[in-house]
Amino acid sequence: MNLDAYFMEYDDERSGDFRPLRYLPKGKIAVLGLVTTKFGELESKDALKRRIDEASKYAPLEQLCLSPQCGFSSTVHGNNIAVEAQRAKLRLVIETAQEVWG
Repeated sequence: MNLDAYFMEYDDERSGDFRPLRYLPKGKIAVLGLVTTKFGELESKDALKRRIDEASKYAPLEQLCLSPQCGFSSTVHGNNIAVEAQRAKLRLVIETAQEVWG
């Protein structure tokens, strides 16, 4: 497929492991949706870094990115997550990405 990136949800056990990343073609990006938008509890930055490190065993770090798992659109009809919690999660993504990728 002529795509630049694959957005993959990895925010819970149901998502499975990172083994499919071994098929990531060179020149393509896998965006790891590690930060859940299902509830407001903030993830640990260290836990996110460990998960990114685990994913990098299957695909080069320079082909990986970090994001929330599905945006926050699901909050309209299902997930009750406060706006400030959403902001905190986005800040966490930015801070973690800066520390991992520079």
